Amino acid sequence: MTTPVRVLLLDPDAPAAVQRAAEIGEPAETLAAGIRLAEARLRELTAVCDVAVFRYAMLPTWRLIRGDDTMFVGAFDAGWEGHESATYKVVATAHGPLFRGHRRMFEAMVAGARRTV
Repeated sequence: MTTPVRVLLLDPDAPAAVQRAAEIGEPAETLAAGIRLAEARLRELTAVCDVAVFRYAMLPTWRLIRGDDTMFVGAFDAGWEGHESATYKVVATAHGPLFRGHRRMFEAMVAGARRTV
């Protein structure tokens, strides 16, 4: 059985997308088009794997990539894009709060988001 891929994307129609575009000095229309392109490409993957894409409306703070009990975490902030942020490896441990906190936040965002793919 394959593990499903779940992706959260900023809603290109949300006010947070306009704010985020301004933070990185990009036209809002360009950022929105990039998000829509990413969503379209992810939709294409449904032919070969289990992909679910969700749109959320809040200002992005964390960039998360998770595989089982390992997560890679970076931050979004005004003045730089998420891929320019340092990335930290966070692993699940018996008493470690970082993995659990980020996992909980991701699950809450999925629950409050709208599935598009």
